[in-house]
This record gives sequence, C-alpha cells and structure tokens, in this order.
Amino acid sequence: MSVTESPALIAQGYRRARVVTRHHAKSFFFASYLLFGQRKKAAFALYAFCRRLDDLVDAGESALEGSPLDLPTRLARARERVAQVYLSLPELASKELGPPSSRQPAADAPSPWEPSEFAALRHSIHLYRIPEQPFQDLISGMEMDLTKQRYETWEELELYCYRVAGVVGLMLTPVLGCEDERAVEPAADLGRAMQLTNILRDVREDLERDRVYLPAEELRAFGLTEDDLRRGQVDARWRDFMRFQIQRARAYYARAAGGVKYLTGFGSQRMVRLMGGIYGDILRDIEARDYDVFSGRAHTTKGRKLALAAAAFVRPRAVLREADTALPLLAPSAPLLSTGTGGPA
Repeated sequence: MSVTESPALIAQGYRRARVVTRHHAKSFFFASYLLFGQRKKAAFALYAFCRRLDDLVDAGESALEGSPLDLPTRLARARERVAQVYLSLPELASKELGPPSSRQPAADAPSPWEPSEFAALRHSIHLYRIPEQPFQDLISGMEMDLTKQRYETWEELELYCYRVAGVVGLMLTPVLGCEDERAVEPAADLGRAMQLTNILRDVREDLERDRVYLPAEELRAFGLTEDDLRRGQVDARWRDFMRFQIQRARAYYARAAGGVKYLTGFGSQRMVRLMGGIYGDILRDIEARDYDVFSGRAHTTKGRKLALAAAAFVRPRAVLREADTALPLLAPSAPLLSTGTGGPA
C-alpha cells in the first residue's frame, strides 16, 4: 500500500479521528487545545487508532462478520492491522518482528477501520516516523487485560502499566517533537503515572468486573484483603496503602516532568504538562476524599482543568510539578515491599 493516499481521504480521516477523541478521551481532548496544526491532528489519529485496536481486541464478535471470534483470533487480527500500516513503511517496522510483508493480512481481510482513519494514521506515522514496536506492545497489554484479573507483584503491574499506557507516550513523543532521546523514557513514565492513577481511582469499578489491579503482595503487606476492598472499608491500613501508591504515582510524574524540556514542538511542553497536571489532580481529589474511592469517583473538575490550563500559560513548569508533590516514604508493616525498577526512589 502507498502512503500517498488522496489528500481528501486523509483530511476526512483526521476529522473522524477528532470526533473519536472528543467522545472517548475528554481530558486528552481538553489538553490538546495547547497543540496546533498537524501535531494536533496526528495526536487524534493515534488516539483513534488505539481506540479501534482496543475495540477490536475487546469485542466478543466481529462487527463486520457477525460471528464469534476467540481471543487468539482477535489478537491476531489486531497485529495484522498494525502490520498493514507498516507494510509500506518497512524502515519503521519492528526489527524483532521481521519484515511487515511476512505478516501481511490477506488482501480481502475485512478491516474494522473506516479507510479514511486508516489513511490519516498512516500519514501521521510516515510524517513523524513513529516506530511499530509500541503498537505491538499495546496489543500485548490488551491481551493482559483480557487474560489476567489479578496482579501479585508491582513488577507485574508495572509491565501492564507500561504496555497499556507507557507505550502511548512513546507513540506521541515523535509527534510532539522529540529531538533528544532523553525525552523518550519520561514519556513512558507519564503513561505509567496516568495508568496507576486510573487504577487507584477505579478500585470499585474494577471490583465490579472481578478485577483487582492493586498488587496482592502489597495489599498483604499493609494487612489488607480483597474482602476489605469489597466492603469499601476506609481505615488506617487502607489510608497508608493509598498514601504509598500515590507516592509511587507522583514519583513517575516527577520523572516525566524531567523530560518535558526535551520536546520541541510548538505547544508540546505545555500540553504534556497540562495532561499530567489534570491526571495528577485526581490524586489530590483522592486525598481530599480521605482516600475513599469506594463511595464516589475521584475526578478533576472543569473549573480545576481551566485553572490548570491557565497556569500552563502563566507558569507552565509548575503544572506537572503539582502532580509530583513529594510525600514521605511510607514503610509497610510487613517485610519491605519490592517496588521494581519503576517504584518510588
């Protein structure tokens, strides 16, 4: 396939991607107001494609064929779609996976993407030279989400956070103007921080889906059980546990803040700081609720978003820094927790 599709088709795809992003990713869409021109359109194209991938892997049946698809088939379809994008861009394909031509889907294989969205994505990947591996890692993260309902250690959860969110930072970094490799790992750290924030916010909702993303080893270290979570019990043990996890998330936000200065795209630094500030503010709201994530959903209000956006212009360096406010390291009552390579320093 050629990357020289019709400009009209590409433009239509970018418009559709904007609609998908606005509907499904309100905080990201809000922060995108600080981006301009092609960078903003490419960010929407990436988000829309990731959303389509998620829908494809998550769906119990093919909307195109109307027949049930087992998990291996769904994952294979998702990987085929990624390979299809890189078929005409072999210089950007993952070396570990072999040439994309060897993984090409059948010419008549149905596609869950509207052709214009596919064209916009391929245009963005070609323009900003976005590598393939983060997309493949994202699919691996989606597989974890479908096959793994409990996480024993932080190392296991950290891998999940990297695969479902950290890699999105890696996809976006070229779009945001990365001329220094020192911006790459902090971008993944911001994704990790945001995913951990989601996990801390959504404990109740995840329990309703019979999922516990909190590391079981660490729950035990603080004297907690799943039954305590199901009772929605907010006591000293739970508060200490949440303080520890919030500190970990803020350590990731702090590392992410250190890499923002390497982004060169116009508006990119402010956009990333605002995105981190909005998500970091969820942690502040959890604290304001006395760590009760069971009776209501912590969030960043529209007023707070507007205040953070204003601060992004007046004092941009302070916005993401608000998400990484230092807390004293809490020692669990049980033997010292293993925090892995990505845990709090």
